[in-house]
Amino acid sequence: MPPHFFAAQAPTAVAEPWLIKLNEALAAELGLDVEALRRDGAAIFSGNLLPEGAEPLAMAYAGHQFGGFSPQLGDGRAILLGEVVDRSGKRYDIQLKGAGPTPFSRRGDGRAAIGPVLREYIISEAMFALGIPATRALAAVTTGEPVYREEVLPGAVFTRVAASHIRVGTFQYFAARGDTDGVRALADYVIDRHYPALKEAENPYLSLFEAVCERQAALIARWLHVGFIHGVMNTDNMTVSGETIDFGPCAFMDTYDPATVFSSIDQHGRYAYANQPGIGQWNLARLGETLLPLIDAEPDGAVDKANIVIKSYGERFQAHWLAGMREKIGLAGEEDGDLDLVQALLSLMQAQGADFTLTFRRLSDLAGDDAAEPAFAASFREADACGPWLTRWRKRLSRDPQTAIERAIAMRSVNPAFIPRNHRVEQAIEAAVENGDFSLFEALLSVLSKPYEDQPDFVAYREPPKPDERVLATFCGT
Repeated sequence: MPPHFFAAQAPTAVAEPWLIKLNEALAAELGLDVEALRRDGAAIFSGNLLPEGAEPLAMAYAGHQFGGFSPQLGDGRAILLGEVVDRSGKRYDIQLKGAGPTPFSRRGDGRAAIGPVLREYIISEAMFALGIPATRALAAVTTGEPVYREEVLPGAVFTRVAASHIRVGTFQYFAARGDTDGVRALADYVIDRHYPALKEAENPYLSLFEAVCERQAALIARWLHVGFIHGVMNTDNMTVSGETIDFGPCAFMDTYDPATVFSSIDQHGRYAYANQPGIGQWNLARLGETLLPLIDAEPDGAVDKANIVIKSYGERFQAHWLAGMREKIGLAGEEDGDLDLVQALLSLMQAQGADFTLTFRRLSDLAGDDAAEPAFAASFREADACGPWLTRWRKRLSRDPQTAIERAIAMRSVNPAFIPRNHRVEQAIEAAVENGDFSLFEALLSVLSKPYEDQPDFVAYREPPKPDERVLATFCGT
């Protein structure tokens, strides 16, 4: 890309890097030299040693943050080392987070504390294991230097792998400057990299907008299926590739409540669990605005075409969400009353304070064995509250061709037994920060790598937090 798309920037060396974790399986998939990374990983992933061929840079982008537009944000503490092509021929970015200041740091120190680094490692790898498109964790290192936030914390650097780091906010950066040629160059690059089939489309830029909307609708539906709350769905945190990015104050919901918010900075619930689909549409409308000059030279025609796409987003999302919810409650076919059946269960869960993940997993068990009904009923404050819904559910299942065993197996493949429970993540972070103990971090990663398996030795990791273990707020790492 042309020079005004980024700023060349080398990482700032740190005092005493130490490798916390290397994702050896991912490194091998990327075609990297695992042995070399074991030896030199601390230096490379801290930014002290640049790999051969690296031309590090900080990317420029803008963004709407909680609805307010900032014309220049950019990588304030992230440095893109470069790109690799993996063993299957796919191209990926490798980026350091917390590698020092850049021209976009806005008076920040460009550093990261160990807590947010471990949180992003845990959550991104958990999302991958759950089958949800997301950036990946390649490595985490400590720097041997303090980071000053509300308190003094150990510093760390996180290495992130992404299909690309191009965001809705990247398009907004050039559109805000009236740089239509820049928007066009960026759109052409995105089509080449992520949507090559669109080069033959009648209107490639309109088709690009439609393709990004489709991927985001599918992605956000997947978030809701597992109770994930992103926390900062700003336009600079929405990729055009369709990957989940930036695991700052994100969290997984315990007790089901559509209004759940964890982010300490989301004071008005803009990015609450149930608001995420609508925010996705709002963000995508901002992308559409940047593409208007490319979609049609005639402004009114461009708006009309873009509006058709953005209005279809709701239908796209609903289709993905309902399809996934049918799978979660074991429906093999489609009937008109399915949406009402799903919503009735969710309303019951909310009214009865049921745990989101545990309720669906127990329903999976019940689908294969009626003896599991007491355990499912125990998900609710009043054990007999679920009786009427179960009657409706069983009547609906009787019209599907699956056997009970087939249904239970299918349901267990979409209803995880294990998610990154907030209290477990915080326990792992606290042990690392306070005692330099990474054993809880390693144990959590191991359990979360197989979220759909029962893992009887780790049954405690399935359980919701006790009242004194509940984590009510999560924090951004900047």
